[in-house]
Amino acid sequence: MTSATPSVFSLSPSASSTDRVAAVLREHPVVDGHNDLLWEARLQVGYDFDRLDVGAGGTPTHTDLPRLRQGGVGGQFWSVFVPASLSGDDAVSATLEQVDAGHQLVARYADQLAFARTADEVEAAWRSGRIASLLGAEGGHSINSSLATLRMLHVLGVRYLTLTHNSNVPWADSATDVPVHGGLSRFGVEVVREMNRIGMLVDLSHVSADTMRQALAVAQVPVIFSHSSARAVCDSPRNVPDDVLATLPGNGGVCMVTFVPSFVNPDAAAWRAEGTAQAAAQGITLADADEYGAFLTAYRASTPEPPATLADVVAHVEHVREVAGVDHVGLGGDYDGVEVLPEGLGDVTGYPRLLEALADRGWSDDELGRLTSGNVLRVLREAESGAKTLQAERGPSLATIAELDGPSEEATVG
Repeated sequence: MTSATPSVFSLSPSASSTDRVAAVLREHPVVDGHNDLLWEARLQVGYDFDRLDVGAGGTPTHTDLPRLRQGGVGGQFWSVFVPASLSGDDAVSATLEQVDAGHQLVARYADQLAFARTADEVEAAWRSGRIASLLGAEGGHSINSSLATLRMLHVLGVRYLTLTHNSNVPWADSATDVPVHGGLSRFGVEVVREMNRIGMLVDLSHVSADTMRQALAVAQVPVIFSHSSARAVCDSPRNVPDDVLATLPGNGGVCMVTFVPSFVNPDAAAWRAEGTAQAAAQGITLADADEYGAFLTAYRASTPEPPATLADVVAHVEHVREVAGVDHVGLGGDYDGVEVLPEGLGDVTGYPRLLEALADRGWSDDELGRLTSGNVLRVLREAESGAKTLQAERGPSLATIAELDGPSEEATVG
C-alpha cells in the first residue's frame, strides 16, 4: 500500500468502516506501547488514586479506564518513566516508585485491570473482561549501569527497557544528545544481550540512529520502538530512518507509531526544534525535564504550535507498513506524555477513528488486527521463546561497565 499525502483524502468514516472497526477491536483490542499516566499521577497527586480516580472517568489526564474501553484498548504498556535529570541510585529509586505505582494501580482496579507479564497473560486478561497492564521502563539510566538491577526490574514485571531517554547513558547514545559512543559501547552490547536472555524487550525509541542499527545487529530476538514514527515523513531525530525500518522484517520487530505532534507533523517538528534551540540558549536542555517542560509551555503560549492531525498519523502508519511491512507496525500513542495531541486523537478514545480512516483506505480486518495487537503479541511471544533458548545456552551476565568500557565511562553523565 502506497503512503499518501495526508491532505488529499477524507477522514470521515463510512458506516461500514465504523462497524468493521468495532468488530476488529472486539477480537483484537489495541495493545498500546507507551502511556505516561503513572508519571502524571506522581506529578498531580503523588500517586494518590483516591484523588485521581481513573476508574471513575473524567480525570484531568488523557487516560482513564472508561475512556480506555471506549477507545478499544485491551492492553497498555504503562511507562515507568523517570527523567534523565535523575541518575545513579536516585534514578533506580524513582523507577522502583513508578513500578510500585503500576502495581498499586492494577491492585486498586483489579476488577478492570490485570497485570500481565506474557502474551498469554494479555489474552487471559481479555477473556476475563479486563485490560492487560504491562510495564516498560523508559531510559537506561533506570538501571544505573547494573545488569543485576536490570534483572530485578524484569522480576518485578518490567517487560521493556528503552535504552535511553533524551540524554545519553554511559553505554548508549540518545537521539537528542551529542553522540559519545557512536551507538552502543561494549557494555551497551552486553545490556542488549542480557535483555534478550531474560526476555525483556529492547526498546529503540529515543535512541540515536547508530544505536538503533547496532542494537539490531546484536539482537537475537525482535526489538520494539514503543513510541516512534517515520523519519522520512517527519524529519525528527526521534523518528526511525527508512534503512532501519527496512531491517525490521529480518529481526521480526515492530515500530509502534506515536501520535506526538512534533514527531508526526513537519511544521510542528520545526516549531519544536526552534523551541529547543531557544531553550538551549538559556542553558535548558532536554535532560532538564521539568525546566524544559515549563519552557516549552511558555514557548507554546507565545508561539503557537502548528497543529497536527489524525491524517498525519495515518501517513506514518502507512509509511511504516510500506517500508517494513504490515507485520512490523503497531501503535504507541504517548498519551499523558505530551501536552498537545493531534486533532482527532486528543485522548485514548481516538484509536477507533484512526482505524476507521485506515479501513476506508483499504486495510483489511486482518491487517487492522495485526496493527492493533497481533504484531506486538507476536513479538512478546518470540522474545519469551528466545529467552528460553538463550537461558539454556548461557547464565546471567556478571559483566560490569568498568570491565568492558573502562572506569572513565562510569563518570559519563546519564
